[in-house]
Amino acid sequence: MTGFVSTLVEAWQELRINKVRILLALLGVALSVAALTSVVGVGNLAREGMKAMSERNGGRTATLGLSVNGPTPPDPARLEKAYQGIVSRYGITYSTHVGQAQGGFQFPRGVQQVQVTVVDPGYGVIHRVELRRGSWFAADDAQRLAPAVVVSEAFYNAAGRPDLGRSPTVKITGEQETTAVVIGVVPDNYPESPPMAFMLGAGATLAGIQPTHSDFKVWVQDGQAEALRHAIKADLQTEFPDMYADTYRMDYAANGDPFAVAQLAVGGVAGLVLLLGAVGMLNISMVTVRYRVREIGIRRSFGATSGRIFVGVMMESVVATAVAGMAGVMLAVAVVKHPWIESKIAPALSQYPAFPVEAALLGLGAAVLVGALAGAIPALVAVRVKVIDAIRF
Repeated sequence: MTGFVSTLVEAWQELRINKVRILLALLGVALSVAALTSVVGVGNLAREGMKAMSERNGGRTATLGLSVNGPTPPDPARLEKAYQGIVSRYGITYSTHVGQAQGGFQFPRGVQQVQVTVVDPGYGVIHRVELRRGSWFAADDAQRLAPAVVVSEAFYNAAGRPDLGRSPTVKITGEQETTAVVIGVVPDNYPESPPMAFMLGAGATLAGIQPTHSDFKVWVQDGQAEALRHAIKADLQTEFPDMYADTYRMDYAANGDPFAVAQLAVGGVAGLVLLLGAVGMLNISMVTVRYRVREIGIRRSFGATSGRIFVGVMMESVVATAVAGMAGVMLAVAVVKHPWIESKIAPALSQYPAFPVEAALLGLGAAVLVGALAGAIPALVAVRVKVIDAIRF
């Protein structure tokens, strides 16, 4: 342990002596590590943003869609009983119907037709719904006399941005004029998005809003998705032998990880950047050893072993690049966690993940590896120096 500590101290002293000579090389390594760590961190942030956007559209991994079709539509009551039986039989926690319909809503400037998505409470979890204000549907909201409605930001703005704490109402026009209570607001899908709303099935029926078509989705564990898909399909086919039953994955990972290729490309670019920094450090280390030939020869004449010379020269590069790596990692964290960068890279997220620890460890580990590789060749050159030739140098 004492020998290792003394080697580190000796390496640090040599760095102080030759600091001007290796400063630019260390700056290059620090910038390379910062680039590597930033690329991995930004890639992770972008991946989370794309994942969140994909899950809002298709559902979390793994979301299964269930359907039964035939020459004539199946009996709704019988189909619903079959769906609920599957949920109960396989212990599925989150499931939802998803239907699309149009509804007329009374705004201060007049009645406007709004796209209404008819769902169950489980939709919020399956589709990773994030709320700007208010709350999502609860199970007892289906019992309301005045149906609950969750609206988009555009809808909320068109309604005059009422205070949700006072249970604001909005009138639904049509054959069954109904007053609904706004309980939550979700962000728009895209800029300039038209007003949209979510309603539970019971509330939509009360308001006279009937979707033309409704899908049924369940959220299951990713590792069990394939087995459950076949089992559920067989159950539905047994229940409806004269119809075509199907169960299929709807989430973004249905055909494998779509972000894997992008991650590999990002890693390749980061590795190339780090390689350039390693070449610069190697050149400076070689020049430094050439200047220290006489010093190495004197140390050998006083009994320094080849192993001590090798480790000492290599540790100079390792210590230097480790310090540069820490500086590069701190710079990368400051860049990736900047609010402007986060908002541009992952606009779909309202809460951003912490800086990935693996990216910081990768950057620091890469810096140490670069130092070891860049110091090994000069260390071999130093070991092969003959004592007499070195003293005469």
